[in-house]
Amino acid sequence: MTSRNDILFERAQKSIPGGVNSPVRAFRSVGGTPRFVTRGKGARIWDADDKEYIDYVGSWGPLLLGHAHPDVLRAVQDSAVHGLSFGAPTESEIEIAELLIKLVPSMEMVRLVSSGTEATMSALRLARGFTGRSFILKFEGCYHGHADSLLVKAGSGALTLGQPSSSGVPPEVAQHTLVLSYNDSAELEHLFKDKGDQIACVIVEPVAGNMNLVAPKPEFLRALRELCTKHGTVLIFDEVMTGFRVGPQCAQGLYGIKPDLTTLGKVIGGGMPVGAFGGRRDIMNHIAPLGGVYQAGTLSGNPVAVAAGLATLRAIQAPGFFDRVTATTKALVDSLQVRAKAAGVVFSAQHVGSMFGIYFRAAPPTSFAEVMQCDKDLFNKFFHAMLDRGVYLAPSAYEAGFVGGAHGEAEIAATLKAAEESFHSLAR
Repeated sequence: MTSRNDILFERAQKSIPGGVNSPVRAFRSVGGTPRFVTRGKGARIWDADDKEYIDYVGSWGPLLLGHAHPDVLRAVQDSAVHGLSFGAPTESEIEIAELLIKLVPSMEMVRLVSSGTEATMSALRLARGFTGRSFILKFEGCYHGHADSLLVKAGSGALTLGQPSSSGVPPEVAQHTLVLSYNDSAELEHLFKDKGDQIACVIVEPVAGNMNLVAPKPEFLRALRELCTKHGTVLIFDEVMTGFRVGPQCAQGLYGIKPDLTTLGKVIGGGMPVGAFGGRRDIMNHIAPLGGVYQAGTLSGNPVAVAAGLATLRAIQAPGFFDRVTATTKALVDSLQVRAKAAGVVFSAQHVGSMFGIYFRAAPPTSFAEVMQCDKDLFNKFFHAMLDRGVYLAPSAYEAGFVGGAHGEAEIAATLKAAEESFHSLAR
């Protein structure tokens, strides 16, 4: 019997490039047919063949509460009956801005946008306008959205496709983007000594999640803060992924480092398209209509999307929420390593908050170069073995995984049973 996933994918490829609206969804990296999802509930999703999976993608991070959380659905429904969009200010925009300023240590002002890419693109323009400088610095393997100046040795989908930079990006745009190795403080200090007074901003994932999960070395984040302060460079933490994923005050609260600007997305929309950028008041005052840095968006602060975000942000403030989801993630990661070792498979794993990484390598990587040492073919086999057993992992060896509040003992036990069988199948 032909799978409906196969039928839908064949149909999609006739009208949508590659059959998908974001490259990693196409399963090109792992092979096979992508699963077309029809519904989700809690920690589980169902595909077009009505097969059930325990989901560790969570819409690539936003669904910290799980799928179809009743508080979020209620908020969306209550907002939608009053209208879907106005292109005018609403009180809910103020409420979410005030809440973000309260929760994120470095934020004094914030502006809402519609995506993480839009947030990072806007933050870069703002940093350049504030400093009057042109150069930006990013790190190999970190992904900050698909704006031209950031698609230089990018990670995530571009990495999956084996294209460290994108065609269509003019050389004269890319030449203003400097790229260094993630976690290399010595390389960072050398560059700042040479070009520090020319660098408008440094943008970094404080915990990298787009070349799989790579945790920062504490001295690396400290060096970033010290060098940016010394040279008048704007430090941007891209917390689109880490925002409220690694802790109640994002990565900056976890590591005690205050950036000048922060970009957010994913969790703050609760599954709806919301992004934000914010930070120091003196920098944010340069955004139009107060200053000369232009930024606008028809759907920015969309009331329905903001309602979903507010409901999510309020729900995760429940006492003990972050402790529970972090403990669940740790239990998963630790137990996966035990089962891999028992099966004789070279494997390691780690987590930061509710984000986790799995690697077919003896120890977790600390850089892009070490990520490239992982056994991608073995990951692909493991991915399909888990998929066959009802566990949905990211369809790429270069993506972090996500645990949410809906993952309980039953889901973890079922996942570990599937993993034990899958590891033993690899060892044969």
